[in-house]
Amino acid sequence: MHAGRRSLRVAFAARGQQGDEGETHKLVVVGGGGVGKSALTIQFIQSYFVSDYDPTIEDSYTKICTVDGVPARLDILDTAGQEEFGAMREQYMRAGHGFLLVFAINDRQSFNEVGKLFTQILRVKDRDDFPVVLVGNKADLETQRQVPRSEASTFSASHHVAYFEASAKLRLNVDEAFEQLVRAVR
Repeated sequence: MHAGRRSLRVAFAARGQQGDEGETHKLVVVGGGGVGKSALTIQFIQSYFVSDYDPTIEDSYTKICTVDGVPARLDILDTAGQEEFGAMREQYMRAGHGFLLVFAINDRQSFNEVGKLFTQILRVKDRDDFPVVLVGNKADLETQRQVPRSEASTFSASHHVAYFEASAKLRLNVDEAFEQLVRAVR
């Protein structure tokens, strides 16, 4: 568990439940190990960049925000990227309303992993499509890029999902990616 972070077991509200905070959406952040899922999530929630890598098992966060003038309560599940926790995947995939599918632009294997995760999400949901946003994280490491932008864009177009290149470190496209996922879920 990350220092300074509380691990919460959140009982996620049913989709469409209204409260003073607006509609509740359960968003799940998925991707391989070390791609920056926690860094993106913490940057979005707390406007803080976590530079130390501490593998996550599972952490939950709640954020009340406004997207396109409409209030929303976001219950965000930051998941384990390590393979040994793969058995937990189907459980959170069943419960999620939308998924932020994260790879690191400097890690070819992490891009290969998002294709497998996307297929698994559709299988678990028994759907041909589902609200997903693809995020190429670590855009600040452009000189170490292993995944061409064109390849990620092709994946995005062929699967009908939005694509953002982001940097949790620079806070580049972090809010935009999460907000686009809220739009897709609505």
